[in-house]
This record gives sequence, C-alpha cells and structure tokens, in this order.
Amino acid sequence: MTQNVILEIKNLHTHFFSKKGITKAVDGIDLTLHEGETLGIVGESGCGKSMTSLSILRLVPTPPGKIVEGSIKLKGKDILTMSEEELRHVRGNQISMIFQEPMTSLNPVISVGEQIAESLRLHQRLGRKEAWKKAIEMLELVGIPSPIERAKQEPFQLSGGMRQRVMIAMALSCSPEILIADEPTTALDVTIQAQILELMKKLQKDLKMGIIFITHDLGVVAELCDKVAVMYAGKVVEYSNTEQLFSNPKHPYTKGLIASLPKLEEEQVELETMPGTVPSPYNLPKGCSFAPRCYFATQECQNQKPPLYTLEDNSQIRCFLFQDSVKKSEVDIK
Repeated sequence: MTQNVILEIKNLHTHFFSKKGITKAVDGIDLTLHEGETLGIVGESGCGKSMTSLSILRLVPTPPGKIVEGSIKLKGKDILTMSEEELRHVRGNQISMIFQEPMTSLNPVISVGEQIAESLRLHQRLGRKEAWKKAIEMLELVGIPSPIERAKQEPFQLSGGMRQRVMIAMALSCSPEILIADEPTTALDVTIQAQILELMKKLQKDLKMGIIFITHDLGVVAELCDKVAVMYAGKVVEYSNTEQLFSNPKHPYTKGLIASLPKLEEEQVELETMPGTVPSPYNLPKGCSFAPRCYFATQECQNQKPPLYTLEDNSQIRCFLFQDSVKKSEVDIK
C-alpha cells in the first residue's frame, strides 16, 4: 500500500543577504516525506542541512535570511503561505524539532518540567496537573533518572546530555506527525544514543510519524533511515533509498563520505580523506560546486552546473557522469 505524502518541498531557496553578497544556504532543493518514513539529510557542516530544517518551520532568522522561492506543503497546505496563528498550531504540535544546541533552545530561567508542560497545555489543552504529570512521564521515557526532581530544575543545573534529552522529551510530548531531529544525539554517550534511537523508532511506529533526521553520523543513517538526501553547498547531490546509497553510492561526494568511514574488517593505516574544503558561499565555482575537489571533474563540470538526473533505479544524482543513464522523460533540470 502506498504511504501518504505528509511533507513535500519543491524548489526551496533560502538566501542570506549581507554586505559581502548573497549566500544561497538552500539552493533549490526538492524533498518528499511519507507517513511513517525516516528521511536522512547528511553532508559536511555548512552544506544547508540545518537551514533546510529551519525553513520548514519558517524559523529562518530575518534579517538577514529569507525564503525567496519554493513551496513547503504539509498535507497539501503550503507552510510558506500560512498565517502566524496557523503556524503556532503547526510548530511543536504537527511538526516538532529537536534543536542541535539545547542550551540556547531552552529557557534558562524556567524549570525544564514547566517548559514541557507549557507545550502540552498549549497544544493538547491539558490542565496544569495533567500537563505536569505528562511532562514527568516524558522525562522518564527518555531515560532521565529521578524525573520528578529533574523536572523542577533549570537547564543550567543539568548536564549537556540531560538537556538534550529534555529537548527530545519536549519534541515528542505532543505526538507530532513530523519530527525534525537536528543532530539529536550529538551530546549523548553511545548507550543513551542507542536508547534514544530505539525510542524514536518505537514512537514512529506507534504514531506513524515521519522523521527528518539530520546528522553527520552515517552509521546512524544506515540504522535508522529509509531514504537519504546528501547535500553539498546548498544543493541535494544524491537522493536515494538507504540500501542503494550504501551498497552503490554514485555521486563522487557520497563515495568520498562513505570511503572516509573506518572499516573494521580491513587493516587501515589511515582513513581516506577528500582533498580541498567546502567552497566559500560568497564565491561558489562557476560550474559544479564539488568540481574543485572531484577526481572525475571535466571541463564541462568546471563551466556548467549539473542538473539533478533521475536514474532507472529512481535514485537522483547531480553529476554529469550520469547524463547518459538518465531515466527517460524524468529529468529535473534545476
């Protein structure tokens, strides 16, 4: 049975304007999330992963940032045309987000239990006692010891890992249809990380929740995600299901990311690396943004920006190497 599409992003452009020029943080991406599906977004720092997630909730700092083009449809309704009142119903209720840095996302002078309870009172219409009880249950659910005592504490009294778990509890408290997780397990040790990932998978199954999982950890992507979008310099360069991506990576950048992982079955003297660095957003190459770092780059790559080709296996690749393998009549030429 075909799963319902709950989020559809089309031709999204998010730019930042400064005296130095225009930074195209998100440069024309298309993504689709189905009910009960986990979509992983991976790439180096500065490639546009987090800015994509902030664009979905219209949380791009303005000025200097602005969503200049595209659509973000939640069950057919464009978030970019919603009123502030409609957005308040969406944020934290239909779409929740686990932010990358909990210390800057939590209110420093309000207890963590009250911050979770406030969301429950607002979106679930619970009374104070009910909301407080549910907040403690959520803290216990994410593995925080002595949740009653911890709920009364303020963020500065908790460790970084505890604060991250509070953020996860807050995001999951209203049983959202979509959960955006921006590096949600960065501050956690591997044991707690495994517990949190298991919790997310269980809640996803129970609630048929869609998850957008942003991470640098390809091991987590392989374990958790159904589809993967690889981003570079604000664009999606490869879009595929997870099994295809790891068994047969196609884009040179994806190959470089996977090759840089340690291989337990082989003796490695040193890890493989990719030459060069991510280009300055103010001075992107004329052609393919990855061309200066690519072993396969040709003159065509240096002078022209490659489109996103749809291949016969339904994966999508932004690379001229695959222009002869394109699926007929299905070329996205952004």
